[in-house]
Amino acid sequence: MENQVLTPHVYWAQRHRELYLRVELSDVQNPAISITENVLHFKAQGHGAKGDNVYEFHLEFLDLVKPELVYKLTQRQVNITVQKKVSQWWERLTKQEKRPLFLAPDFDRWLDESDAEMELRAKEEERLNKLRIESQGSPEKSFYDTFHTVADMMYFCQMLAVVEAINAAIGVTKSPVIPSLFQLLGRNFILFIVFGTMEEMQNKAVVFFVFYIWSTAEILRYPFYMLSCIDMDWKVLTWLRYTMWIPLYPLGCLAEAVSVIQSIPIFNETGRFSFTLPYPVKIKVRFSFFLQIYLIILFLGLYINFRHLYKQRRRRFGQKKKKIH
Repeated sequence: MENQVLTPHVYWAQRHRELYLRVELSDVQNPAISITENVLHFKAQGHGAKGDNVYEFHLEFLDLVKPELVYKLTQRQVNITVQKKVSQWWERLTKQEKRPLFLAPDFDRWLDESDAEMELRAKEEERLNKLRIESQGSPEKSFYDTFHTVADMMYFCQMLAVVEAINAAIGVTKSPVIPSLFQLLGRNFILFIVFGTMEEMQNKAVVFFVFYIWSTAEILRYPFYMLSCIDMDWKVLTWLRYTMWIPLYPLGCLAEAVSVIQSIPIFNETGRFSFTLPYPVKIKVRFSFFLQIYLIILFLGLYINFRHLYKQRRRRFGQKKKKIH
């Protein structure tokens, strides 16, 4: 006789952009939660209506959702947040018209469509008022809102930075390909993964320092490269290009390391980008493990780049001294 599949009580609510599910399981261990082909798969050991057992369920959503989800374990329940692909109101949660027996509305969070629209409008007005106040307000508030102010511009600039690696590869600039590619991938990882996917990181002061140091370095580098392409040598700019990296690169590396360290507990809490290896291993691999590896690579890359730039500086200014003699 086959073992009976136990399903926990699941309560759901929605907003125009998000779905909220509350799974009534306490003391949850080894949760395996994922979305594949628009179906939510849940399996975990915990204490539910049938005592301490393995509980599981599957829900095929009514409309398309994003495959990434966020879940949070508490002592009494599992809270799951799923993003809709299109911001709209759903008439029900699942594709099948008949509601599963284990599923019920979460009346603690339930709003009808008109109430949800009013809440959405109120949030939008609050956001606009906040931006209006901050544009006139204290520098301290703007300091912590750097990401929301310049994120789009940083995204655009970092995507254009791909051209630098291409130019190095085809010989337009004399920069070596590996350091250029390493810097590009490292910055994209910090910007798009650590900052871009975690709202909790976007209001931290470290964002300001990372963006400020990156921008200062590029203000010196790119004009130098531009003049080099037309065989012009501006001595002041050349000296700054081969000198300012000495404080800027370690400071940039330190700021990026701080941002990664601050993001580790957030990734652990949300479970984002974590995954569970398939049977029979069934080991949960946290994304924070890769962040810790990245920290090692970050400082190793700093050493390699520092050594490379030091050789460049010595070669550049050493040649001038030989000409004088």
